[in-house]
Amino acid sequence: MKKEINISKIKKDAEELYRKGDFFCSEAIVFSIKNNLELDMPDEMIAMASGFPVGIGKSKCVCGAVSGGIMSLGYFFGRKVGGDPKVHKALELANELQESFKNNHKVLCCKILTNGMDMASGEHKKQCVAFTGEIAEKTAEIIARELNFSIINE
Repeated sequence: MKKEINISKIKKDAEELYRKGDFFCSEAIVFSIKNNLELDMPDEMIAMASGFPVGIGKSKCVCGAVSGGIMSLGYFFGRKVGGDPKVHKALELANELQESFKNNHKVLCCKILTNGMDMASGEHKKQCVAFTGEIAEKTAEIIARELNFSIINE
């Protein structure tokens, strides 16, 4: 794992993965963080993110980008054994991420965020690409801050 992080590249890569259609929001975030930090994370972690797009399984509930960011934070800060108090840090950081999104967009609900948009339209995709980049960037900022990674710009 790299101990330096290029936040703008993580954002750009996540946006491009979504824009090109390689991955949806949650998958693009997990993939971008995994690749940019050269994590020894199994690809199954990316697959785990596949059920979250379009508000969790197309239900239009919680924004899939937020879910992907929280999954990525869990990789670093979540617990692996029952009773580990490490969970409290994961919950704190997940709350920080979702509060950041809510402060910017008022809600986490995909149905409200995409209200009146044709799901196949350019407007919808453009917005979701932007949400993906925003959450990838914020997630990377939290990881860098919490793990004292140096931030690089290329």
